[in-house]
Amino acid sequence: MELQPIVKWAGGKRWLIRQSEGLFPDSFDHYYEPFLGGGAVFFHLQPSGATLSDTNAELINVYLSIKHNWKSVVTHLEEHQARHCKEHYYRTRGEIPEDKAAQAARTLYLNRTCWNGLYRVNLKGEFNVPMGTKTNVLLDVDNFEALAELFQNADFYVRDFEVSIDMAGEGDFVFVDPPYTIKHNYNGFIKYNENLFSWDDQVRLSSAVKGAANRGAKVLVLNANHASIRELYSDYDQIVLSRSNVLAGKSEFRGRYEELAVKAWR
Repeated sequence: MELQPIVKWAGGKRWLIRQSEGLFPDSFDHYYEPFLGGGAVFFHLQPSGATLSDTNAELINVYLSIKHNWKSVVTHLEEHQARHCKEHYYRTRGEIPEDKAAQAARTLYLNRTCWNGLYRVNLKGEFNVPMGTKTNVLLDVDNFEALAELFQNADFYVRDFEVSIDMAGEGDFVFVDPPYTIKHNYNGFIKYNENLFSWDDQVRLSSAVKGAANRGAKVLVLNANHASIRELYSDYDQIVLSRSNVLAGKSEFRGRYEELAVKAWR
């Protein structure tokens, strides 16, 4: 069954699935994704065993809540659907419930009805995106029962990428899609990412990738197509991919962009 990502996430890889021929290994044992986000590649591959992680605890709670209590998440989403309006949106945005399933539904509700599906928090860690124009909270493509079944084969963690990558060994597949930062960067969006993922993190990531590859894991890295990134992974096959940027707020910043795919396996 084809399953779709349930959140819209900056840097999501739905576009990659359409041009993925030859990028993913034909077979592998365990699947690792240390920058989970929307999880488009995971949903596409539907591996029999997976370790999925991210540093965003709110995001991981969505997946865990669906895994363990999907019916309750849907019930809360139905309530948001029935009550959706400007007043309800901003009241929900300003309150965080104690119940984990209710928290997951809040995250999904805000993600699906906020401006452009953008996840952004202020310096206090509070979600602060204004309400958008979309009103559908429950979507035709939603199949939470099937998602919960798929998630039974996955373990979810809130943790640094290095912990997960260091677990990968012979025959495993690791999909690595970090926030894009480059050395001597002057791009505004990537500059913003430096608050989340510094150049030192990029260097640390490349070391972890090389370690996994040396242990026999198959690692696919997606990153910015920039000389500094290409140099980090100069020992491996590199493929330039083209994508569309649709999350930019202003039309002049939307268009075709190049990304780098690094195949770190023999």
